[in-house]
Amino acid sequence: MSTIITAEFEVGSRAKQHARWHWGEIVFWLLVLCSAFLFPSRYLIMTDIVRLALFALSLDLILGYAGIVSLGHAAFFGVGAYAAGLLALHGIATEPVLALILAGFAAMLLGFATSFLVIRGADLTRLMVTLGIALLLEALAERYSNVTGGTDGLQGIEMQPIFGLFAFDMFGKVGFFYCLGVTFVLFLLSRRVVHSPFGLSLRAIRNNPLRAAAIGIPVNRRLVAVYTLAAFYAGISGALFTQSTALASLDVFSFERSADLMLVLVIGGTGYLYGGLIGAVVFRMLQEVFSSITPQYWQFWIGLVLVVLVLVGRHRMYRWVLWAPNLIIQLFAARKVVVPVSESDVT
Repeated sequence: MSTIITAEFEVGSRAKQHARWHWGEIVFWLLVLCSAFLFPSRYLIMTDIVRLALFALSLDLILGYAGIVSLGHAAFFGVGAYAAGLLALHGIATEPVLALILAGFAAMLLGFATSFLVIRGADLTRLMVTLGIALLLEALAERYSNVTGGTDGLQGIEMQPIFGLFAFDMFGKVGFFYCLGVTFVLFLLSRRVVHSPFGLSLRAIRNNPLRAAAIGIPVNRRLVAVYTLAAFYAGISGALFTQSTALASLDVFSFERSADLMLVLVIGGTGYLYGGLIGAVVFRMLQEVFSSITPQYWQFWIGLVLVVLVLVGRHRMYRWVLWAPNLIIQLFAARKVVVPVSESDVT
C-alpha cells in the first residue's frame, strides 16, 4: 500500500511540475507579442504563421499525445473554413467570433462522426481512413459548386468588425491580433487538458493501449474525445483562415496542406505543445527564405533541412539555438537555465 501511495505522489508531483509555467514559455509568448511591433510590415505572413501554429497544435493533440496518425487533418480545416465563409456570405452569423465558434462546432461534429472509423484500425488503416475522408470532402465540395463555389471558391465574403469595434484592415494588423488572441486562448485550454488526468491517460494509451485498458482506462472513449477536440481546433484554424483572408477555396482540403502540417511537427516535435508552434515559425521562415532565393527549388532545401534535422537530432539543435538565451539568463537574470523539454521527459 505504501508503495502505491508513493508512486501516486511521484506521478502527481511530476505532473504538477510540468504544469507550472516556466521562464522559457513566458519569453516565447513575449517574443511573439513583440514581433507585432518589431515587424509592422509583416502582419500577413505572421498571421499565416499563427494560423499554421494553431493547426499544428490540433494535430499534435492526437498524434503527440494519443498516437493517432492522420494524413487528412485538412478535412476539419476545410469544414471550418467553408462554414465560416458560408455563415458570413449568407448573413447567418455576421459577427466573426460567433461565426468562429459555430465553424469550430461544425468541424467538431465531423470529427466526432468520423472518430469511430479512425479508432478501429492501426496506424496504416488510420492513415488511409483520414486521407480518404479529406479527399471525399474535397470531391464533394467540387461536386456541389453551387454551394461552395467550386474551383473559384466562395466569392464576395465580407467580414464584419470583431465585436462591432475592430474592422479587418488590408494590412492585416487586426487579423494578426485576432488570430493571436484566439490561438493563445486555445493554447491555454490545450495546456490545461494535457496536464490533467485526462492528458495523462492519453499518454498511457499512446504508450501501450492494452495496458491502459487493463488498468481501467476507457481507451475508445478517450480517443474519441481527443479526436473531437482536435477537430474543433482544426476547424477554428480554418475559420480564422477564411475570416482573415476573406477566401475559401478547394485548396483548404488539399493533401499538401496536411503534408505541410506533418512537416511542421517533424521540425518542432510531437508530444510537446510548443513543438507545433515552434515548427510553424521555422517552417514558414524557411519557406520564405528559400522561395526568395530559389523560387523553383525551395522544397528541395526544406527537404535537406529535414534530413539534417534527422541526422543531427532535434534536441541537440535546440540546445545550440538556446545557448545564447541561456547564457544571458545566467549572467543577468540569475534564473534557472531554459532547457527544451524532450519527448521522453514529457512521457
